[in-house]
Order: sequence, then structure tokens, then C-alpha cells
Amino acid sequence: MKALSTKFRRACVTGGAGFIGSHLVEQLINLGMEVSIIDDFSTGKSSRVHPDARLVEGSILDETKVAQAMDSAEIVFHLAARVAVRSSFEFVVEDARTNIEGTAAALRVAGRTSTVRRFVSTSSMAVYSDSLSMTPVSEDHATNPISPYGVSKLAAERLTHLYCAHSGKESVVLRLFNTYGPGQTFSPYVGVVTIFVNLLRRGETPTIYGDGLQERDFVHVQDVVQGFVRAMGDTSSGETFNIGSGEALTLNSLYQHVAESMGSQLIPQYSPAAIGELRCSVASIAKARQKLGYSPGHKFEQALPAVVAEICA
Repeated sequence: MKALSTKFRRACVTGGAGFIGSHLVEQLINLGMEVSIIDDFSTGKSSRVHPDARLVEGSILDETKVAQAMDSAEIVFHLAARVAVRSSFEFVVEDARTNIEGTAAALRVAGRTSTVRRFVSTSSMAVYSDSLSMTPVSEDHATNPISPYGVSKLAAERLTHLYCAHSGKESVVLRLFNTYGPGQTFSPYVGVVTIFVNLLRRGETPTIYGDGLQERDFVHVQDVVQGFVRAMGDTSSGETFNIGSGEALTLNSLYQHVAESMGSQLIPQYSPAAIGELRCSVASIAKARQKLGYSPGHKFEQALPAVVAEICA
């Protein structure tokens, strides 16, 4: 694994009380960094706020609050977002406002802040068009989103690189694949592992949308955090990276693993495929391996029991 070198000591994490953000904040503090966060607790939880982090409670759209959070920060990790594919058709305005306007607000504040040198923006596999060949997609795969959520994240990506180049800041974009792990909040729209576990623990039959043969890349939250930390290292500005496991798993196989780990015999029911969801979404992580030294260390089958145990505790 490539050694990590970083010139940053003070970080701001937007969405720092969220599932991924809280894990990132903990790791940054463990590395000896000073961390500030901004979160409006729309999906984040106050219980996730690290005691050693400086909290600014407020919306990513409130530039005054964002400026307070970014005060003295040298690097910004921008995770604040509305994250859902299926619900983005219904909440298209809210998604665009948070994911596009919110990113623009964060970028404008960062651009005016003398201490900020790098802006790391969180994107998604949803920016890609479907991979009909069922092969892992690299960063140069066609970006033709099929959901409003994907459109909003692609716009945020392009804003990040464009505005940072304009304001003299370094930019890095990380395209995250299906993230799972301890601490993920149950939602009917996000986190299929959490959805399946919560339904099975209540004895309810889960629904698989489509035939269950669609392929996904399930990446552990600690591996995602590694990607963010690696983005502090010596990498060129203007780069975009896939952050995933690099391994394919069908939804049918995923369900089987979850059911077996819980000792459940329930057979899932099937419904028509959800509009806006990709058929195949597996990351090629060759670029992140080469340029960031990224190396995911969690195998899904081995990491799943601890996740199930935490949800069922």
C-alpha cells in the first residue's frame, strides 16, 4: 500500500454527523487533525458528533454557517447531500437544491477562505450510464445519469472542478459505490443491507426490485474513509476517482448472504425494477489504487456478520 503523506492539519467535513461523515471525522481526529463539521441533522444524528470536533449546526445552503465551519480549515471534505435514487424523481427540486446549490455554496465559501487549499467532493456511481457489458466501469465510462439524483451529483462534480480551478484551489472528486457498514441509518430508499436486515429481524418479507441479477459494488464504510484520507495525499488537482470494492455482487446473492447470517428462511418477493437504478454498477478501482494508494480491505461476506450484529443489537 502506498504510504500516506499529507500537508493538511485542519479539516472541515460537511455532513459530518452523517453515516459516512461521522466515520471520516473519527478517522481524521485519530490522525491528529483538528476537525470542524457542519450538519443540519436532516439525516445526520447528534449522537454521531465526535466530542473532539467543533460543530456548526446549520444548512449547507447557509453560507454564513458554512463560513463558520470552514474558518481556518485547510481542506474541505464535502459530504452534505440528499442521497437517494428512487425518491429523487419525487424530490427533484429538493435534491437539486441540496446537491447542486449546496455544493455551489460550499465552493463559494471555500473559494473566499484564504486557508482552504483543497476541496474533496463526494459523488456517486449514479453519474454513470448503464454498463451493459457487466464489466467494471472506469472513470472514463460514459456519464449519462438515468436519475435526477445522478444528474445532481454530476453537476456537483463539474462545479467542483470548474470552481476550484477558477478560485485557485485543488479539487478531488470521489465517486462512491454502494456503501455499507456499522451505523447506517435505516431508510426505505438507501442502504439495501440495512433495509434487508431490518425487515428480516421483524419477520417481514423483503422486496427485490427487478430480477435480482443486477450487479452492485458493496464497499465497506471504512474503505470509503480510506479513500477520503488518501485524497489528502499527493495527487494532482482536478482528478476524479472511483471508490468501491471492485467486486460484483448480485442482489440475489446479497440477500442470500444476509438471510443466512440471520438464520432466516424467508423468500423475498419481486417487484418491477425501479426507475432510475442501474442494471450493473461495479467499480474499476485501478486508478485509485495507482494514484492514491487506495486498497480496500473488507470482504463483504467477512464484514457482514458484524454489521448484522450491530443492527440487531
